[in-house]
Amino acid sequence: MRKFSNLVILLPIAIILVLLSVANRQSVTLSLDPTSLETPAISISLPFFVFLFLAIIAGMLLGSTLTWISQGKHRKALREKSFETTQLKQEKERLDEQVNDKREEIAPGLPAVR
Repeated sequence: MRKFSNLVILLPIAIILVLLSVANRQSVTLSLDPTSLETPAISISLPFFVFLFLAIIAGMLLGSTLTWISQGKHRKALREKSFETTQLKQEKERLDEQVNDKREEIAPGLPAVR
């Protein structure tokens, strides 16, 4: 079922990306020098779809990073709860041992607490 759902989602995306690439093959110059329009010092010429893909990838990375940062409080809470759970388990084991020791002193035949 998972392979089918991946196919249903990823196949249309792949088709759209191929169509975008074919439709936007013309070369475009990206200039990072706003002072010189005719001969820019910093410029790069690539097909337009490359710039589209780079913009999509940059957006995905930025969104993923912001999501990861915003969920930090949840990760911190999970770490704290995990630490607390570990401490409580250790305390329970310690108390079980004390109960079993006392039980053995009082009534030697009784079964131990788990």
